[in-house]
Amino acid sequence: MATPHGIGRGTARLDASATSESPVRRRLARFGSSAAAAAVLLLASSFVTVPDALAQVPPPDADPFYAAPADLAAYPEGAIVESRQSALFGLPLPISTWQVKYRSTDASGVPVADVATVMVPMMAWNGPGARPLLSYQVAEDSLGSRCAPSYALRGGGDPGGAQAIIDTPFMIGALLRGWAVVASDHEGPRSRFLDGVNSGRGVLDGIRAARDLPAAGLGPATPVVGWGYSGGAFATLWAAQIQRQYAPDIRLAGLAAGGVPSNWPAIGGYVDGTMQAGLAMLIVLAAFRDNPSPAFKDLLNDRGRAAVAADGAACGPDLVAKYLNARVDDFASVPNLLAHPAFRAATDPHELGAPAPAVPMYLYHSTTDDIVPVAGFTDLLARYCAQGATITSAHSTLPGHNPTAAGEALGALSYLADRVAGVPVAPGCHER
Repeated sequence: MATPHGIGRGTARLDASATSESPVRRRLARFGSSAAAAAVLLLASSFVTVPDALAQVPPPDADPFYAAPADLAAYPEGAIVESRQSALFGLPLPISTWQVKYRSTDASGVPVADVATVMVPMMAWNGPGARPLLSYQVAEDSLGSRCAPSYALRGGGDPGGAQAIIDTPFMIGALLRGWAVVASDHEGPRSRFLDGVNSGRGVLDGIRAARDLPAAGLGPATPVVGWGYSGGAFATLWAAQIQRQYAPDIRLAGLAAGGVPSNWPAIGGYVDGTMQAGLAMLIVLAAFRDNPSPAFKDLLNDRGRAAVAADGAACGPDLVAKYLNARVDDFASVPNLLAHPAFRAATDPHELGAPAPAVPMYLYHSTTDDIVPVAGFTDLLARYCAQGATITSAHSTLPGHNPTAAGEALGALSYLADRVAGVPVAPGCHER
């Protein structure tokens, strides 16, 4: 999940070989010749040199741009409702940036207004064909709109959105290659963390909106690839699973996903009572907040119901700090809440696995992941492969969830670059 994988997470050195003698390209290369340098520069500049600008960025709930128009249902899915030019972290970078509000449809069939950040390097695209588009899913992993990636990427100073900053080096890696990037608030305006269909639709409609934004210079011929880690992998794979049914107009050339969350109760149990127990509480709070049945809520005791009321709009970092070493069953009226049939019934519809995406995939996971158990990843691979998926998988020997996010990033980006270039990939499943 993103909030835990962001804590103390390192960064990987991404390829800057796409630079040329273009002055703009040299500026972008100097700005981010390594992902570590990019992260440090962005973080330092955003929070040290421009504090007044950060203070002027209103959170989504106080920003009229995020509001849904009364006629939202009249817009087709993925249609742009409104857009505005922005600046990545409020900084004068050689990246053209916009916020785009677009119509999506949540898992209940209700029209919603989602927001995405679209970034295009100012350098001209000199590669073959159209400029590629990377749909990058930041691991939002939170329950409130102030945690939204679009707010953080615009320069919002709330620490709950820190994951967007942590993930920025991976997006910079694509921008250095001349690709466009779209990062959607895939949890939607109601910040539904544990909702696979909702997140998948938010991603796909964000791609549609990015392609249709005139100023971005993209279009139907744009090659599209997807990438996400941890909670971002969840959204990426859900988008790929529902793409054929929900968005057949989108042709994905390939995707990469790492630290993949599979078996939510097992993830919660894995970190329960540890320093990352806030993740277990995030799963519990999301399940109970989004399932208002009185009978379901009876599984919580008074302390649990108070936690839902107090933290139902919390960001992941808030929960990790608050619930250090907490035990889920201290908030429950039944023993072993995470294994209770009613709790499983709430989380099972949001498990990845079917149908398998019809797109070449690079999936990776640490064999010693200390946050998301590797057993769930291995099981998901088996289910996808049994359905005929095309997967290059990596059971990484890098130690733990956070280092693997950084250490495997170059391999993920290189895989996507091959898909954009049309390099053939052997069908079937292959372990790296």
